Amino acid sequence: MALILLPFLLLPLLYFIVRPRPVNIPIKNRHLFITGGSSGIGLALAHRAASQGARVSLLARSLQKLEEARESIRLSSGSDVSIFAADVRDYDVVQKAVSDAGPIDVLLVNQGVFVPQELEKQGLDEVKFMLDVNLMGSFNVIKAALPLMKQRADRLPASIALISSQAGQVGIYGYTAYSASKFGLRGLAEALQQEVVADNIHVSLVFPPDTDTPGFERENEVRPELTKILAGSSGSMKADDVAKKALDGIQSGSFIVPCNFEGHMLAIATAGLSPQRSFLMAAIEVTFGGVLRLVALFFQWNWYRCIEHWHARKNDT
Repeated sequence: MALILLPFLLLPLLYFIVRPRPVNIPIKNRHLFITGGSSGIGLALAHRAASQGARVSLLARSLQKLEEARESIRLSSGSDVSIFAADVRDYDVVQKAVSDAGPIDVLLVNQGVFVPQELEKQGLDEVKFMLDVNLMGSFNVIKAALPLMKQRADRLPASIALISSQAGQVGIYGYTAYSASKFGLRGLAEALQQEVVADNIHVSLVFPPDTDTPGFERENEVRPELTKILAGSSGSMKADDVAKKALDGIQSGSFIVPCNFEGHMLAIATAGLSPQRSFLMAAIEVTFGGVLRLVALFFQWNWYRCIEHWHARKNDT
């Protein structure tokens, strides 16, 4: 009973110490700029934002896919979107696209690449590719957009949202480079929130699970066997469902945005020193963080047991 009541007993204290404060970020009639917006989660986010009255701009590498995405949004919502073909690894090109798009109210940094493989077998060119697109590309986009975001005319709350992954909360066999790139987004986001909060800009970090996208289908074909075994216990989500969770979390100004039940448990277990706007969620983190550490140790025990058995079978053959 005491454990159940503890979160509510903590609320008065947390009301005074939780920072940043709760905020609501409107998107109707505001400019959303989405990278990786021609397919998958990015395109689903664009559809949802356009249907809610936002002005949407998309950036991706393929002009053909961008044109297809623009047409699909026009047909579904009647909205026209601006498109920009650019590689996020090229800062100068990204900066020009952002400048041409105009002041941004909500920046969704969604681009990502994933090639699962054990580090010993993976070429350093693939490692660098993932780090450059997933992490350095995020720096490029944010740095290009920040000056104009700070100069926005309406001074309403603005947002920078980074689409990470549950592999950015916990390392998984075969995800060494990918997890490194996605874990890096957390450090970027935590420090960035402190730098931009005075400008009424609020950072969100979205942690989707495996998501049914064209890229996910390709990834499944090359995943190491052990990766499939260890990651198979976690279910996947539809891109549109992830987009709904993400956009809801962004509009509420949440720093950590989980997308499913496992994601909520991971968010509590890995809360650490991350900002938390919700007094109730802060109380839950304080109360159940220790219990979830025990649960996490059981998961680790099971994963390492699977790895041990897999290598034993491999050595016997």
